[in-house]
Amino acid sequence: MMSRLAWLGAIAIALATVPAGAQQQPPQHEHHDHAAMQAEKGAAEQMAPGHHHAGPHIVLSPERTLTPADQQRADALIQTLRASLEKYRDYRVAIADGYQPFLAELPLPEHHFTNYRYGFLNAFWFDAARPTSLLYRKTPGGGWELTGAMYTAPQRASEWRLDRRVPLSVARWHQHVNICLPQKDRAYAADWTKYGPAGSIATEDACREVNGRWMPHLFGWMVHVYPWESDPAKAWAR
Repeated sequence: MMSRLAWLGAIAIALATVPAGAQQQPPQHEHHDHAAMQAEKGAAEQMAPGHHHAGPHIVLSPERTLTPADQQRADALIQTLRASLEKYRDYRVAIADGYQPFLAELPLPEHHFTNYRYGFLNAFWFDAARPTSLLYRKTPGGGWELTGAMYTAPQRASEWRLDRRVPLSVARWHQHVNICLPQKDRAYAADWTKYGPAGSIATEDACREVNGRWMPHLFGWMVHVYPWESDPAKAWAR
């Protein structure tokens, strides 16, 4: 799996390959590194809808007491996001705008369509109308239903910086951490109950004992938002 610097370099390459027009079906990504694919699959499964809980592979931002100012700021974010996402109810428009399906071939409860250019820009500044990923659910007949979006922040972002993007009293940001991957030539035969974002190996020493590849972080900070939830308390995945 790539280091953060390599990942950012890959983003630049990806910008040159974004489809110029809409496609009838989301493209399938090729994965030359089976270990990377399994790590991404595990992360995608852990990023499914629902509450996140701190554990050996998940770090959560600290909780804060909700204030009227925080609620007002969160409500403004929701309104901005609703307006910016309306056109993406048609997934083909999202693809045309650079949102690429992530592991679309897998039977996941929720799929991320990621704009790698926005992911790069969000490492430096935040625009509520420009989420890094859109969240879709597959529908019968092969369609896609837009359900929400995902904001991101750099892995080293401070608590203050996360709070300035989305109030910590409203949402809890999370990171996927302490990932052990097998060597590339052993990926296909690896025991994936031990490796990846859901594996039992969660320390660098344990990873070294099996000659694995250690990743302190997989991606950076992320938070999901569901702007059409009727209950404001459910709009921000916690």
